[in-house]
Amino acid sequence: MSDTRRRVKVYTLNEERQWEDRGTGHVSSSYTESLKGTALTVTAEADGSLLLESKINPNTAYQKQQDTLIVWSEAENYDLALSFQEKAGCDEIWEKICQVQGKDPSVEITQDPIDESEEERFEEMPETGHLVELPPCEPGRLEEIAELVTSVLSSPIRREKLAMALVGTGYIKKLLQLFRTCEEADDREGLHHLYEIVRGVLFLNKATLFEVMFADDCIMDVVGCLEYDPALLQPKRHREFLTKTAKFKEVIPITDSELRQKIHQTYRVQYIQDIILPTQSLFEENFLSTLSSFIFFNKVEIVSMLQEDEKFLTEVFAQLTDEATEDSKRRELVNFFKEFCAFSQTLQPQNRDAFFKTLASLGILPALEIVMGMDDVQVKAAATDIFSYLVEFSPSMVREFVMQEPQQADDDVLLINVVIKQMICDSDPELGGAVQLMGLLRTLIDPENMLAPSSKAEKSEFLSFFYKYCMHVLTAPLLANTAEEDQDLTEGAANVNPVCPDNFQTAQLLALILELLTFCVEHHTYHIKNYIMTKDLLRRVLTLMNSKHTFLALCALRFLRRIIGLKDEYYNRYIMKGNLFEPVINALLDNGTRYNLLNSAIIELFEFIKVEDIKSLIAHIVDNFYKALESIEYVQTFKGLKGRYEQEKERQSRGLSRYRRDARSFEEDEDMWLDVDEEEEDVANAGLDKCKSDYGKFMESEKAKESQDKENQPKRTTSSSFKFTFSHSAGAANAANGSKPPPSASSSGTKPAAPPSGQTARTGLVGLVDYPDDEDEEENDEEVQAPRKRPRLGS
Repeated sequence: MSDTRRRVKVYTLNEERQWEDRGTGHVSSSYTESLKGTALTVTAEADGSLLLESKINPNTAYQKQQDTLIVWSEAENYDLALSFQEKAGCDEIWEKICQVQGKDPSVEITQDPIDESEEERFEEMPETGHLVELPPCEPGRLEEIAELVTSVLSSPIRREKLAMALVGTGYIKKLLQLFRTCEEADDREGLHHLYEIVRGVLFLNKATLFEVMFADDCIMDVVGCLEYDPALLQPKRHREFLTKTAKFKEVIPITDSELRQKIHQTYRVQYIQDIILPTQSLFEENFLSTLSSFIFFNKVEIVSMLQEDEKFLTEVFAQLTDEATEDSKRRELVNFFKEFCAFSQTLQPQNRDAFFKTLASLGILPALEIVMGMDDVQVKAAATDIFSYLVEFSPSMVREFVMQEPQQADDDVLLINVVIKQMICDSDPELGGAVQLMGLLRTLIDPENMLAPSSKAEKSEFLSFFYKYCMHVLTAPLLANTAEEDQDLTEGAANVNPVCPDNFQTAQLLALILELLTFCVEHHTYHIKNYIMTKDLLRRVLTLMNSKHTFLALCALRFLRRIIGLKDEYYNRYIMKGNLFEPVINALLDNGTRYNLLNSAIIELFEFIKVEDIKSLIAHIVDNFYKALESIEYVQTFKGLKGRYEQEKERQSRGLSRYRRDARSFEEDEDMWLDVDEEEEDVANAGLDKCKSDYGKFMESEKAKESQDKENQPKRTTSSSFKFTFSHSAGAANAANGSKPPPSASSSGTKPAAPPSGQTARTGLVGLVDYPDDEDEEENDEEVQAPRKRPRLGS
């Protein structure tokens, strides 16, 4: 019995004036040799460590609040609180404190917080008694009472004495009774005075007064007084809102009357603090700190009481997942859990862990799968907030759950896929929900939080799972919006890529997906490389360089930049073999003489290649694209690339090449990368087809709008006469030879559009170092007019 009675939680007040839990343990009071006096000692319940050892100082002001709290300050900015499980334990420790200080245990505060400027003035005052004489509580004396209350706010000691006088005489209830009288008589002057009085009493910042004012029989009258602000022409209608508009909904009947009362009280006090009272910044920093503490400890108590009621939570989950539950009822249940999780943030860490583990054991994650797949926007939004609490609490717990699903569920209903689809189909024009979900997905796939000691294999297992079952769902919109690029361009076709999304919302969605894929490139070395090369993903991404939405083109460029930044020769070989610099250079030429972010980002990409001396890429760029780039002189990047190229060629001629690699061995290594498990690819392709079908529903209306708008929207046209044609091989980049691009791949005549496997066209690389030295032949080719670029900046 004594263990339960002495069980406490230790709190400290942080710099943001919020209470932080320091642990749960058992408190005792005894003489401590090291402190040379009687001290309060709290031993941790979990491991027996020392949570608190505080000497009872004769001059320290201890406060007893709400029957189960003892609060005091040990230094100017170090406040402590003990929250007792039982009132009896609080009374025992309070008596001990009062005994050490020689005080009567009936007081609620042991010392007066003396203001130095008033120390001498009040030196001879007795410790107890009514030190402030209160005027009679009559209508004619309200102005006098208001002046008294307002006058003491600047003095800590006078605030304390007034608070003691108000509690000791039952003055608060008399004032509230007077309020009813004034309101019935429509005495506006008296009501204005009562507003000043009640607001001033709140600013006394005393828990003993709050306990009286926020009791069931008083709190609505307190709210009523606060409606009559003299600065307003008409009184506010806070009581009407609290009693009629704000309905208390019991998703499952709460049988505990104490719990129900605590919930009502907390909501109303929170409303007073957030809505009725002015912001705290207008007053002293700690004017309402006790009010914040009152709300905080109420929330702790509510969560604890609900968590301990297993029957209640079990019933809530049963109704949440029951197919027969009405939509309106399910909406209320989800909102309850959202608020429940928000309240849980007040718990101390170990109790918060237990709280979320309780929810997990009861089936919160399977329940979220159900509700996140519903059409109700409010339900989805609330479920997303709950999911964010769970991911923030333990990404590993969520990953562990989803990896167990494939054994018993189809890909479509996997929790992560449900989240991805909700992100893809966000109806918000600004994609607010999609941005939130993208952040949660990023947390789940971040290797940095996959280092749980209990599961060293978590990283490899989860990433394998994600790329097998989920990645095709994430990339479905991207692949769907770039699918037509696989079709050959016919003679006379428009230069503007027809599949680039003109719809702003779709472009935003693709930008989010690209942001997540860019994160994968940086953090998932093996899995994303395999996926990019297998799906030829980079080619599809770079078609978006032609989008009219510059931010989307920049996202595609950033994806390429991150890949090149890895300086991985497998990636480099893939880029060269696919001639994937072509759309980037076309975008640079299309940009013309405009000096903007797109121009700077493309220049930075090539500058990086030059500075890092990535020889294979330098050779590829100069061999295939230099004719188009040599006229760009406002930066020295491309001339620098040519200089590096010439230096390396000279080294080769001297037999000093430092980077020559056997082409055959490189091809074999690449084949090993591309030889992925066929069964895994089939699974991914099947899932992709299904996801494309689902995604088509979302895109159908957007495509209709898009087709109507296309005629009214200006086309992006090239600002020069030079333009590459998209192709799937470096062999199609005939412009590098100085010849005009053919109208189609089939009309080139002398050169194949794509060289056979294992070979390259004359303009491509052979073994990365076999450069064509028949320069005379190139000079005899028909030349094209290079585009005019703007002069160097500042000239």
